[in-house]
Amino acid sequence: MPRNEPTGSWGLMGWYQTPGELLSACEALKREGYTRFDAHTPFPVHGLERALELPPSPLPKLVLAAGLAGLLGAMALQLWTMGIDYPQNISGKPLFAYQAYVPVAFEATVLLASFACFFGMWWLNGLPRFVHPTAGHPSFPRASDDRFFVAVELADPRYDQVATRALLEALGAKELQEVAW
Repeated sequence: MPRNEPTGSWGLMGWYQTPGELLSACEALKREGYTRFDAHTPFPVHGLERALELPPSPLPKLVLAAGLAGLLGAMALQLWTMGIDYPQNISGKPLFAYQAYVPVAFEATVLLASFACFFGMWWLNGLPRFVHPTAGHPSFPRASDDRFFVAVELADPRYDQVATRALLEALGAKELQEVAW
């Protein structure tokens, strides 16, 4: 299939008036075999993640692992210091008095889990990204207000400048424009 790749071009982008139109367009793009396209909406659109075939986020597992590491690390540190390295008999309590270890273990759990969540989101979202080609569309600021955008990347194997434009126009896209790096 011939591909017209203008210098510096990233892809083709247009907007829809309603979330239903956007959802239908994304489902049609998926049916046509497109794999490298994305949607930008002012609020979550139910069913869009299925239309885009987005995989589940690995973030919950990352946060859980970091939280467990914080809990086990804090408990091990306290057990080592109070039970092995510098044991002290305080009021006849056992060397592993876990009730006293709860505040430190809780704080370490929350600290590592929150760090994993914060830095994991940055990493998974590819941040920091100071500019993205979609920001070059003249109407893109309305993506946070009342417009529903779809962008098809030039890197998509099915992308053809004429055919992709015709498909998006047939699906009702408005202000179709090529966006560039």
